Amino acid sequence: MRNHVPPGPWGVPIALTVLGAWLGHLVWLLAAANLSLASPLTSLHIALQAYLCTGLFITGHDAMHGTVSRLRWVNQAVGMAACFLFAGLSYRRLVVNHRAHHADPTGPDDPDFSTRTQSFWPWFATFMVRYTTWLQILVMAAKFNLLLLLGVAQWRIVAFWVVPSLLGTVQLFYFGTYLPHRRPDTPDMVPHHARSLPRNHLWAMLSCYFFGYHWEHHQSPSTPWWHLWKMRDARQSAPAQEARL
Repeated sequence: MRNHVPPGPWGVPIALTVLGAWLGHLVWLLAAANLSLASPLTSLHIALQAYLCTGLFITGHDAMHGTVSRLRWVNQAVGMAACFLFAGLSYRRLVVNHRAHHADPTGPDDPDFSTRTQSFWPWFATFMVRYTTWLQILVMAAKFNLLLLLGVAQWRIVAFWVVPSLLGTVQLFYFGTYLPHRRPDTPDMVPHHARSLPRNHLWAMLSCYFFGYHWEHHQSPSTPWWHLWKMRDARQSAPAQEARL
């Protein structure tokens, strides 16, 4: 039985904070940062921007589940903005595919799962082929050329926009699809065919905004990412409480 949690008051502020942090840091890196490729700080900023890219998509993902706001149009607006900014993705297409994933995780109709191989890179390649469209490629090319026309150095576009987007995509796939759903299934994955990372809230936040608590997400898709750690705690403490009864 899946749990339903109505959206709370923090959905919109948190979503706007993530979008604002991603956009603000990116604009600063592209236009104002006094950095060079030789600077050690450059790698740190690339890593930070990749992390913010991951948060951008997580925000779009939560909007698909209606956790940002009680108003449907607000969820759609936030989701469309987040997915478009992340990589020119179609929010409507993602919603259809994500519903199929939740309807039958790791099943034959799950667009996120690979039935042919459980190896990371071949599965990732299959995942990317399924989700990449010609329209998305054209949108990303248009964004790239627009930044060039605005006078942004090409190395900055690649280092601070392209590379973080790719790293964020790998991070999302690894912690949000590959680790949670790879076979063989274990008893703790029942009934969602999904496992969770070991309970470590700091690592869960740093690795993928608590999305590594993936069983909890499938148990309650309407729970926003910033509350998944509470579900993980409740699930972990449940056997101990039952043993005391």
